[in-house]
Amino acid sequence: MPESYPAARLVAPKVQAHFARHLKAAKARGDTVTAALPEADVIEQVINAAFWASLRREEGYVPKISIAYLPPEHDENPLLLERPLPLTPAALTKVAPVVERAGIHLGMWRYQEELCVWGTTHNIPTYCFVIEVVEPGLLIIKHHRGEQSGKYVNVAVLEGDQIKIVDEGASSLPDCPDLLTSLLGFDSPASWVDSVNVLVQIAVSMRAHGRGGSLLVVPEHADEWRESIVQPMTYAVVPAFRELTELMRQSGGPMKLHVWQEALREAVDAIAGLTAVDGAAIITDTYEVLGFGAKIQRRRGASPVEQVIATEPIEGNVPQTLSTSLLGGTRHLSAAQFVHDQRSAIALVASQDRRFTVFAWSPCEESVHAHRVEALLL
Repeated sequence: MPESYPAARLVAPKVQAHFARHLKAAKARGDTVTAALPEADVIEQVINAAFWASLRREEGYVPKISIAYLPPEHDENPLLLERPLPLTPAALTKVAPVVERAGIHLGMWRYQEELCVWGTTHNIPTYCFVIEVVEPGLLIIKHHRGEQSGKYVNVAVLEGDQIKIVDEGASSLPDCPDLLTSLLGFDSPASWVDSVNVLVQIAVSMRAHGRGGSLLVVPEHADEWRESIVQPMTYAVVPAFRELTELMRQSGGPMKLHVWQEALREAVDAIAGLTAVDGAAIITDTYEVLGFGAKIQRRRGASPVEQVIATEPIEGNVPQTLSTSLLGGTRHLSAAQFVHDQRSAIALVASQDRRFTVFAWSPCEESVHAHRVEALLL
């Protein structure tokens, strides 16, 4: 085993406490809990192995690995290896291609005091400990929301010497947008049919296309937002595109769940794709597409936005008052100006460098609030 990765020892007790707390709370609520609670030493060992595996190469490929802590009997149809593999960077790198696709995990369990990989699994119980190797030096510790969820809950993000523990209390802060509450999703795991969670899916898809982009969410039946958009819009959509709106109205209807989920995913990806065009895509809060490639302008008579309150939902984060010149490029500045002028709207901004910011107006601060949420979307 290579030398120890220092962050593994530092973060393991905090992560273990997170899982212990939520498993205890789930049992107290009367939920059926089958996930196993890993000890701190188990968490430390798997983080260490995953980190060093992330820095290796196999035939020139960077490994992408997902490891779940559960015994094979928790899966009705596990793929079992005759001889379990040792939990080492070399072994993980060798089998990484097997679990590169979404929804497949290496199953890990302790055998005779040694942690081993027993095979692969598709079925992960709620609150099961999962660690994912995203890219060299970048690890995500997370757990499953539930059977119908399309998104895991991120618990911690480790990137080199940076440790980010997600703050579970961030969603209880004043002016916290529903989108952030859904992304955190600790106490009330959001289901796929949760209307707020649609924006989460769009946010994830916006990050995935890698081009950067902006999405403006405006109130239904309101036209004030047009004062903040250069007219005429080059790519106005008339009549409004309502595919996602109609799908949300059909949730729980006669359509088979898997068919509905696939249709929803395709509709979400289609909207996220619009944000790759230069300018901003615009949808209503009921998901009607009104246009894309829109150019944002300062509303007539409005003052320029000069500073914002910036926060990140991680432990130890302190709100900062930032000059808009420090936000990023023109995409961030224009989104902040739009929300400053249209205070019932929110703006989602994805950067090409992996950052993701949700801009919303804060009545408490009388300022634009920039919620940096990339740690929740990885």
